Amino acid sequence: MRIWRIVLLPVLLAVLSTSMAPAQAEVAPKRVLVELRKQGGFAGLNDRVIVFGNGCARLSRRTGPTVDKCLTAKEERRLRGHLRHLKIGRSQRAPQGADFIRFTLAHDKRRAGVYDLPPTWQPVVRDLDKLMEKYWAPD
Repeated sequence: MRIWRIVLLPVLLAVLSTSMAPAQAEVAPKRVLVELRKQGGFAGLNDRVIVFGNGCARLSRRTGPTVDKCLTAKEERRLRGHLRHLKIGRSQRAPQGADFIRFTLAHDKRRAGVYDLPPTWQPVVRDLDKLMEKYWAPD
């Protein structure tokens, strides 16, 4: 009787662990609420702010670490209020010259890149810039 326990126990554990692994791996992907990218200029900007539907954000720059932080309730309310008025139109063509910053904004399955901020983009970009300044800090 003891030999069967020794033989069956590892087999049973292997079967249970493989059958439970897919259930644990199926984690719901984070829904992106809004994403801002600032790229270009002589300094070579490559800033990225992603705010997820759960109120947390991922912040990254060309150099340094990627930082994950959660917004305060006030910051999230303010951002969502500005997003209600956001109108994402068409992307702009790159202007003549070399020192321009491209702003790419994605929200509600729409994405566009501009060099001059439209009026409805300004409060959203300002909010996301404030988050970058507040929460992103190099080690």
